[in-house]
Amino acid sequence: MSAPARPPEGGAPSRGEDVAQRQEGTAVSAPARPPEGGAPSRGEDVAQRQEGTAVSAAVIYEAADGVALVRLNRPERHNAVNEDMRAALLDAWARFEADPGARVAVLCAAGQRSFCSGRDMAEPSGIGHRTFLPILGDTVCVSKPVIAAVQGDALGGGWFMAQMCDLVVAAEHVRFGLPEVKVGRVPAWAAQLRGMIGEKHMLQVMLTGTPISAADALRMGLVNAVVPDEAVMDVAMHWAAAIAANAPLALAAAKRIVYESAGLDRASALEHAFELARPVLHSADAAEGLAAFREKRAPVWRGR
Repeated sequence: MSAPARPPEGGAPSRGEDVAQRQEGTAVSAPARPPEGGAPSRGEDVAQRQEGTAVSAAVIYEAADGVALVRLNRPERHNAVNEDMRAALLDAWARFEADPGARVAVLCAAGQRSFCSGRDMAEPSGIGHRTFLPILGDTVCVSKPVIAAVQGDALGGGWFMAQMCDLVVAAEHVRFGLPEVKVGRVPAWAAQLRGMIGEKHMLQVMLTGTPISAADALRMGLVNAVVPDEAVMDVAMHWAAAIAANAPLALAAAKRIVYESAGLDRASALEHAFELARPVLHSADAAEGLAAFREKRAPVWRGR
């Protein structure tokens, strides 16, 4: 409103690798590139070697062990969104939402310089500004958790592509900004910041066009964690694995409770939360969770 470590290459495939290879109609895509310079971290190595499909050259989609990886892949254009990337992102999110085996997604980007710089203004498009960018919770509806792994600057609409994910982990060097006023434009997506940060912080970011640091974003509550660059994918994949182990119905209800209670008074928020929780508490998964706890075993979730 988001994989466990793999064996060395040449060894036996892990369970996730085997699952991915056996998915019907799935072609193996080229692995996403590591960050510029140096060897990839463990989390990046895991993500890069998951089997999956390339939605297009601009977006790489991979899935294994309950975790989907959505990678923006236009580093030469600062991962700016053109019509091809827009269509590929919409396809990737639709695929993720429809796949019962994918319980959480990680949104990341190729290269270290830019996570996403927003709309690619160098490529004219007839699609209206309001609906051009695939923003979760706005132009894209995804009921499952999504984590943003931000290893490069997130500017303009690119910031909101990250910000509207449920969890955000950012590298220490990353900057977040709304530079639109510097080129005579208005960052309309910033309206969604209203419930996230104070009015004065919001005005500072919008009126100056000056980016804020990852540390400032953490202080304002806009990101969940700031870590060294080499640890970003490790943290994102660790969170994803923890989320994927949980009951899917409970995850979807928890996400709805957070977002749908915003703006409600306390009594109304509690009433709505219990309405959302009631069918989950009476689900087969809830019974399975209790049985697994009593029998000291891992639960087997069915999503019903």
